[in-house]
Amino acid sequence: MTTGRIDARFAALKAEGRAGFVAYVMAGDPSRDEALEILRGLPAAGADIIELGFPFSDPMAEGPPIQRAALRGLKAGLTLRGTLDLARAFRDGDAETPLILMGYLNPLETYGYAAFAYDAAAAGVDGVIIVDCPPEEADPLSDALDAEQLSLIRLATPTSDDARLEVIARRTSGFVYYVSVAGVTGVKEAQSASVAPAVERVRRASGLPVAVGFGVKTPERAAEIARVADAVVAGSVLVDEVAAALEAGEPAPARVLAKVRALGDAVRGARVTETV
Repeated sequence: MTTGRIDARFAALKAEGRAGFVAYVMAGDPSRDEALEILRGLPAAGADIIELGFPFSDPMAEGPPIQRAALRGLKAGLTLRGTLDLARAFRDGDAETPLILMGYLNPLETYGYAAFAYDAAAAGVDGVIIVDCPPEEADPLSDALDAEQLSLIRLATPTSDDARLEVIARRTSGFVYYVSVAGVTGVKEAQSASVAPAVERVRRASGLPVAVGFGVKTPERAAEIARVADAVVAGSVLVDEVAAALEAGEPAPARVLAKVRALGDAVRGARVTETV
């Protein structure tokens, strides 16, 4: 289904009158088997869409939590090919939840765009977010993804003016990921007062749903963002649970999925609370 799975999920969320919850986890973190257990548990715990990071040695947009998660994933041997194998194992048991790969361009360059797009679609991936691929240089990747009906999901930021948003919107599909704070992941917290007008501006420019991430750490903040965005993304707070589990000598999946439930419940109830 590829791109169609993303569109169907956002249509269902709109019909329900609520925002979606997007959970980001890192492939291979803290091990291949535990990462698969986490992946398989995410939909039941409350994730409407999954972002699966593929480990890279130089994740320039990430703060310390996701940097450390990437290193753990690499140590576990999860290359881009291994990440696709993980995606395929997840898709074997879940035909509906959209699965987005998120990472950096270098591994795709090494893999080859056409080969990557073909293998990603075969593994049940629905789209990709490539943090360091500017629109001006994205046509070869976009061509390969379009051939397999995969979405290229782009980032918009607080510094993206109207002219830049027009560029970002070209050949973007599925949704736009709005980076709510300047800087790297997991450092600052998103503020709904500044996010709301930005989300509306991105929606007008793109005609697509807008998911807001970078800086969502608590259920309270997730609920605030869910009242103004089409989806809320949490990542650093989830990989922090993996690190905490390792430090405590506990299984990581239980801790991660408990945090997903808390955040997902907050997102689901946000607009209900608002209208009561």
